[in-house]
Amino acid sequence: MRIELLTSPDCPHAASTRQLLLDALAAAGIDVPVIERVGAYPSPTVLIDGVDVMRPGEILEGDSCRLDSPTRQRLLSALT
Repeated sequence: MRIELLTSPDCPHAASTRQLLLDALAAAGIDVPVIERVGAYPSPTVLIDGVDVMRPGEILEGDSCRLDSPTRQRLLSALT
């Protein structure tokens, strides 16, 4: 399983999404590293095996603040 956290520089939601992701991984009993990338991404974005947990199938574009940050339940659903 490959898990990525994509953020843009100075994203105000990056830290809370990182912690939420780590908590969801622990709750699911999954011990894999989270690859963090900072750049021109819709931020924050969590990818599991290359799929955006909030908008599967959509192409990521731009470096903007996302209004649809992942929830704990959404992350747990995507992880299992």
